[in-house]
Amino acid sequence: MIALFTDFGSEGPYLGQMEAVLKVNAPSVDVINLVSNAPTGNPRLSAHLLAALYPYLPENTVFLCVVDPGVGGDRLPVILRANGRWFVGPENGLFNGVVEYATDCQWWIIEWRPEELSPSFHGRDLFAPVAATLARGDLPGSSRPYKGPDLSGWPADIASIIYIDGYGNAMTGWRFTTGLQKKILILNGHQHIKQADTFCGVPVGEALWYKNSCGLVEIAVNGGRADEKLDLNIGDGFRFSS
Repeated sequence: MIALFTDFGSEGPYLGQMEAVLKVNAPSVDVINLVSNAPTGNPRLSAHLLAALYPYLPENTVFLCVVDPGVGGDRLPVILRANGRWFVGPENGLFNGVVEYATDCQWWIIEWRPEELSPSFHGRDLFAPVAATLARGDLPGSSRPYKGPDLSGWPADIASIIYIDGYGNAMTGWRFTTGLQKKILILNGHQHIKQADTFCGVPVGEALWYKNSCGLVEIAVNGGRADEKLDLNIGDGFRFSS
């Protein structure tokens, strides 16, 4: 299958245009919209979200990923093969979270170019056709091996909110470990949030943090919206205390 991971939002023509290209070039391949509201224009935060989500899709899935504020600039268009999956998109940090925990990685620079390439929409004109080619079982001919980016300064975890879902729950870029059990999460220097295993582990209206379904620390309010009650935004930081 092909899985779309973008910051386009659900409205507007962009998802539909990419899906149309995929349908023309790989008509028998299923396409799913994994995420269309990744952190807008923020490959760094989006990388941690992608790293948390991709393992739940099967091997040989092609992830067509477009969070690309530098579109038309000098960032590289790349293909990554990691842990049995394919990733297509810009080399701007978006795939760093995947590589951080991958047991095997291969990179290629995409040198193929279509006859018409919009400088502002590489997702449709460049990345979608390449993703379709991979989904059909072929590596684009005009691609060359690449050693990949330098990850020496890349944080394995990030103490920031990376996603707010439709319920107002705030997913963070910090992986849950047993050492965090029962620690207090501190927001904005003064909001103290207790850990619980489930929403009903705290009274209705009270905030909690917990291990979410992707293994990340997530902040919520039992019966309410954490983003509104706690005034949370994507990119907000936090820390833990005993």
